[in-house]
Amino acid sequence: MPSSPRETSGDRTASPTATKLEEHPPLKHIWASDQPMAARVRQIIAHPSSLKLIKYAGVSVISTVVSQVTLFMTFGVWRVMSEVPANILANAVATVPSYYLNRKWVWGKGGRSHLWREVVPFWVLSFVGLAFSSLAVWLAGNFARSHHYGHATTVILVNMANLVSFGILWVVKFLIYNKLFHIDPVEYEEHHTEMVASQSFDAD
Repeated sequence: MPSSPRETSGDRTASPTATKLEEHPPLKHIWASDQPMAARVRQIIAHPSSLKLIKYAGVSVISTVVSQVTLFMTFGVWRVMSEVPANILANAVATVPSYYLNRKWVWGKGGRSHLWREVVPFWVLSFVGLAFSSLAVWLAGNFARSHHYGHATTVILVNMANLVSFGILWVVKFLIYNKLFHIDPVEYEEHHTEMVASQSFDAD
């Protein structure tokens, strides 16, 4: 009777993910090595952790553009709502592509999302960021109104407050997402099987 994917992957050293981790030492070890600077820089850039961070930055750019455009249009151009509701809407809209791109592209997870281990923590973290950014844009809007700035200046301050609050939480979110979407070597075969099956189904 054939063993299950989890049973066959019980030996972590046999997993492709584990092999990849063994082939790439920690970044701090690369930086502290006696190799020439150019060689160390090349290894750091090609390291899986660095590539993951670059992809994460790309997703952050996409979600930031979505959030900024939504905020600018709803509050700045159409004036359909004040800065805080517009910020809530902007963050909610940007969270959807952020989740799927981070999960599938940055961390390479396939299959269905786990409600309590992935979806709920991701949205909780998003709402924490939303509360922080909403406070920032509210302060920016109050500051602009107390100084009798025009609408154009207020829009700029509100969008800047949204952007700065996002930047402050950027590193914290990366560290949490790395735990949230991490594929343990023991689980690699299951995720790999799901992704291959999904690709085969799409091809048919």
